[in-house]
Amino acid sequence: MIRRLLIVLLVLVAGFAAAVWMFNFASRGGVHDVPPRMPPAPEQVARGAYLARVGNCMLCHTERGGAAYAGGRPVQTPFGAIYASNITPDAETGIGGWSAAHFRRALHEGRSRSGRLLYPAFPYTHTTRVTGADADALFDYLRSLPPVNKPNRPHRLRWPYNTQAALAVWRLLYFRPETHVDDPNRPREWNRGAYLVQGLAHCGACHTARDALGGTRDVLDLSGGLIPMQNWYAPSLASPAEASVAEWPLPDIVQLLATGQSPRGSVLGPMAEVVLHSTQYMDPGDLRAIAVYLKSLPPVSGDSDPREVPQASARVLERGGKVYAQHCADCHGAQGQGVRGAYPALAGNRAVTMTETTNLVQVLLHGGYPPSTAGNPRPFGMPPFATVLPDADVAAVLTYIRSAWKNGAAPVSELDVAQQRSSMR
Repeated sequence: MIRRLLIVLLVLVAGFAAAVWMFNFASRGGVHDVPPRMPPAPEQVARGAYLARVGNCMLCHTERGGAAYAGGRPVQTPFGAIYASNITPDAETGIGGWSAAHFRRALHEGRSRSGRLLYPAFPYTHTTRVTGADADALFDYLRSLPPVNKPNRPHRLRWPYNTQAALAVWRLLYFRPETHVDDPNRPREWNRGAYLVQGLAHCGACHTARDALGGTRDVLDLSGGLIPMQNWYAPSLASPAEASVAEWPLPDIVQLLATGQSPRGSVLGPMAEVVLHSTQYMDPGDLRAIAVYLKSLPPVSGDSDPREVPQASARVLERGGKVYAQHCADCHGAQGQGVRGAYPALAGNRAVTMTETTNLVQVLLHGGYPPSTAGNPRPFGMPPFATVLPDADVAAVLTYIRSAWKNGAAPVSELDVAQQRSSMR
């Protein structure tokens, strides 16, 4: 009897998912099946190439050591691996048989040429806001590339995440096709920045918290979140205690995005890849527009009252101080003052004192490397200490740094370090 009830329940769930798919996500209107025959205009290709840089498309769609845009790179998720598709103009394995309308539908509705639902590792929750003109320019750039015959790799997702029915339900919860609309009460520069941040640049794909199903209720929220499977935390762009730039001068924000370093800070981890492959190539006017938009984000509440922060023991602080003197002070200074243009100051550094300590453990264990850019071709990096320091020393020195020089942040526990070290293996 119980078995029959379970079967009936599964049938009902599947039927509901199918209904959701058909009635809520069926493609609106016809899609032209004939791919363009004329080669794209050079100026259209150039514009598309620039937009591909803005969206950092090549990074995901290029396998390590493989041909550009030929796919095959795995995107690891809590539900399994998703392999990026071949988007070169190969007629058999790429998008050579696609029309401009097919490509628009992929960006705006998250559907393939055949109409199948695409996985949101492809950030269509953001590219849905890309204008039709920009989508067409991207498509023209991609079809100007050399075709590469490389079959797409099947995804390796666990059941039921590998089913269209489950994906349809996910979309019902988290996705609606949208268009970007300028705010008439804002200047043109702000609207341009909002269009880039919310759309093709898809900043919220990292800087937004996700729930157990990998979704977010508001893709425009930039209040920070852990990046699944990467063991990095993308800090809040609205919190003064994390990565808000509301008080930064505009030139410092532009410099950070263009070079990976500015008088106010530097980028590491996944953001270093964004600067390396994307933002350093962006037009200065677009970088300024992004800076204007980010400065305008309404502030969100920061950390708890400093008086409530737990205090580390004298023994841990003594141990951490010794480790710091031996391994850190030569670069970061005895008082955590750093060296301008080389090694960041640790005293008063928000990256050091914010509540989430994932990035601190990551950098200390595996090193920190800013990107090499045209504006900063030889950046100073930090070596890894995973094989040098045991968990107790890592926890102690981080605790020391977070409490020294009036930093006043909570301790890092040895358990925190052990858990993160084990998850990186």
